Amino acid sequence: MATTLSLSFSLDPQNRFNITTTTTKTTRRFTFSSLPHRKPLIPNPHFKLSSSSHSQSQTLTEPIIQTGKFLTNDELDKLQFLSSFLYSQQLESGTVWVRVMRDNEVDPIVCLLADSFSESMMFPKGYINVLRFLVKRYLVDRRTSMPHMATLVGFYRGVVDGEDGEMQLAGTVEISFDKNGANASIPSPTPPRDSPYICNMAVDKSLRRRGIGWHLLKASEELISQMSSLGEVYLHCRMIDEAPFNMYTKADYKIVTTDSILVLLMLQRRKHLMCKKLPLISPPSETDVSWSDE
Repeated sequence: MATTLSLSFSLDPQNRFNITTTTTKTTRRFTFSSLPHRKPLIPNPHFKLSSSSHSQSQTLTEPIIQTGKFLTNDELDKLQFLSSFLYSQQLESGTVWVRVMRDNEVDPIVCLLADSFSESMMFPKGYINVLRFLVKRYLVDRRTSMPHMATLVGFYRGVVDGEDGEMQLAGTVEISFDKNGANASIPSPTPPRDSPYICNMAVDKSLRRRGIGWHLLKASEELISQMSSLGEVYLHCRMIDEAPFNMYTKADYKIVTTDSILVLLMLQRRKHLMCKKLPLISPPSETDVSWSDE
């Protein structure tokens, strides 16, 4: 269940990137070692995802998100708001949380996106390592556009026999809020560059059909409503992706236009450009709760 992937890089690694490093195997199963196991279980957005390569914890006084560039005061305020954003929802089978991706979560998100992209495009398995290199460069480059865009990460904890299971990395989605955060190569049909846009949604294959994709979409809409002054959001959906199309239709997205059949000559799938009107919500103050429950 995914939106159209909109990664702005060439599939030829020599066309844009000079790759000289080597990859190591990345495990996509992680835990929040600092979280209590008693309910209610609401992960603090300041906690970092723990893994073997990132064992040191981050204190609350350290910057949560760093873009590597100079920001205005308004951009700093928006970046701080993104750092504190947290969406949560109780499902029949467990609980899902969505927040902005942290630096140490780039590698597992790379694996998730590369696997999803490879699956949807039916790439040979031998190409996956090259694809992961390119996806990582894309994610790192896109983070420099924050707070005009954000990559959200979803976590899921299931309930087995009445007991809480392990916290798992469940999915991801990318949002651009305005033209300064717009993707450099948005696929056709092209949406307005100054309007919010959702893309690159992916859910871990083992956790699909649990409603996680739906809540990645709902979290994206909630954040867009608070970050953008425009009351609409766009996304793409391939015509062959029946399940995602049904989800977007259920969420009240309407088809704006559809690719011409001529795109098939360029070995591309035909896509719908879809749009939804969103209510505008003022960003909460520092004293407001930073997570939402529908």
